[in-house]
Amino acid sequence: MKIQPIKTKIFNEGDSLVDFIFQYLPKLENNSVLVVTSKIVALAEGRTAIIRDTKTKEQLIKAESDLAIPTKLVWLTIKDNQVMAAAGIDESNANGKLILLPKNSFQSAAALRRTLKIKYKIKNLGILITDSRTAPLRAGVTGTALGYAGFAGLKDYRGQPDIFGRKFKYSQVNIADSLAAAAVLVMGEGREKQPLAVIEDAPVKFCKKIKAGELKIDFKDDMYRPFFKRL
Repeated sequence: MKIQPIKTKIFNEGDSLVDFIFQYLPKLENNSVLVVTSKIVALAEGRTAIIRDTKTKEQLIKAESDLAIPTKLVWLTIKDNQVMAAAGIDESNANGKLILLPKNSFQSAAALRRTLKIKYKIKNLGILITDSRTAPLRAGVTGTALGYAGFAGLKDYRGQPDIFGRKFKYSQVNIADSLAAAAVLVMGEGREKQPLAVIEDAPVKFCKKIKAGELKIDFKDDMYRPFFKRL
């Protein structure tokens, strides 16, 4: 698998995302996965807010979240079925504004895929919209998939034999988040100005339609629920 980050100019709010991508990627090979940071998707959609005061920001975080709990450093929230800080609202590289997450990252990925398949004249194309997240008891951030289109996000090993013939009962591989983590690593988190990346020879199954909820686990079925409930 090869991941190539793409260095660009600064993407401004309201710019055409398709034109921006095509400017820096005039050609794209069939069976590629195009990685797009959620920040420029949100800017293209006008998903920004002006910072007024702490109270206004807190109200926005609550409005953007399914659940919001204040902690020592940030608001711990659940949004789009993921645990994240401050509903993904970001001040970094935002030029004085708050940048929200895309309204619906799966729909944004699907729309982008439809347009780019035609422009590039290719059959198989994956689109992966990424953000960064923290994990409990771990320092630092890693990439995560907010939405994707064109490839299966989950690989299921259940029922298949392992190397000794024992059948897997629970094993599934999160393809979407795994690709996001690898891509965000090379795209960078600071001043790199690499909001795009192309993944070639990715171990994915390309498809026309995806199951948008395939990575979702209901809270009552989450294996970590008893642990956090006890805390």
